[in-house]
Amino acid sequence: MDIYQFGLRPLLFSLFKADAEWLHNRTLQILELADRTQSNPATSRILEQFQQSFGLQDSRLTQSLWGLNFKNPVGLAAGFDKNGVAADIWTKFGFGFAELGTVTWHPQPGNPQPRLFRLTDDSAALNRMGFNNQGAIAMAARFQAAHNSGKLDGSYPSPDSPFPLGINLGKSKVTPLEQASTDYLESFQLLQDWGDYFVVNVSSPNTPGLRSLQDAAQLSTILDILQQTNQGTKPILVKIAPDLEWEAIASILDLAKTYQLAGIIATNTTIRRDGLKTQTLRETGKPITEESGGISGLPVQQRSTEVIRFIWQQTAGKLPIIGVGGIFTADDAWEKIAAGATLIQVYTGWVYEGPWMVRRILQGLLNKLEENGFNSISEAVGSGNIE
Repeated sequence: MDIYQFGLRPLLFSLFKADAEWLHNRTLQILELADRTQSNPATSRILEQFQQSFGLQDSRLTQSLWGLNFKNPVGLAAGFDKNGVAADIWTKFGFGFAELGTVTWHPQPGNPQPRLFRLTDDSAALNRMGFNNQGAIAMAARFQAAHNSGKLDGSYPSPDSPFPLGINLGKSKVTPLEQASTDYLESFQLLQDWGDYFVVNVSSPNTPGLRSLQDAAQLSTILDILQQTNQGTKPILVKIAPDLEWEAIASILDLAKTYQLAGIIATNTTIRRDGLKTQTLRETGKPITEESGGISGLPVQQRSTEVIRFIWQQTAGKLPIIGVGGIFTADDAWEKIAAGATLIQVYTGWVYEGPWMVRRILQGLLNKLEENGFNSISEAVGSGNIE
């Protein structure tokens, strides 16, 4: 029996009605403590038990991408560990990789609270966090301190790293849109040595004007300055919104080719409100249609898969895609992989399903490989598009 689904989640979500952000922060505090005390025998034993219970090792799930080794295709999406406080812990939960951030050049408190809500009837979350984080300088200092303490070896991060870490970069709210490229560049320069791959986040709905940076003209300015500095040393991806029209996505794919992007993350949260069962937000008493923010989870599941399939078809499967949006089960994960996602990420589904979800997905993917006659997960990527 899954004690999270049948015991802990009902207790926290329904009986105590714990505030979503408060609960999130308490979870991170515990994980940060575990990260700091891994050398403690008791902590080490617990984390080892976590890895055995939540993870699953099988060579058929491994992939090599961008010169990095992924032990499985399931990663933690950006937004959960914004400051990288538990960077060395996520592997213990069975993930094949994790994406930290979103981090901005300037530290910022984010939008006023309350700003994170569970829409349980929709298996979804509404967030308008606003890139609350301690800033790129603090994140770099945290990595440097870990390196100095010997927790990170001298070659970290490297192609031989058993657990790739991505860093999701956003624009500081105080930075004018016309100076966005410099803002992204400053964060990238500072963190370049610490991330295995980097993501340009121009698709969050919670920073005023940010989504306008998905426009080809503005995005090209950002990508140009980043790649001039990068010189191919680190994979750079762009994370896009599910609400873009096909023509706009096609324009971004043209830029991906021009600026030799490593891939696309599809997709961020949606600003659409149609089809929701939740009509009124309990915490505010206002209609959901009047509440700002992006919705993640089940409501974005179908659209994100459609976007993945479009990208795969438009690029003939040559541009790697990280699929995210509404993944709760192995069937959900398989659907995105078959549509064209090389890797997938979870966040809202993990909150709802609990830490055993990763193992269930991995076991389910292995079953799918056997059912379809594939020898590895890489063979399944885009298989749903081949007639």
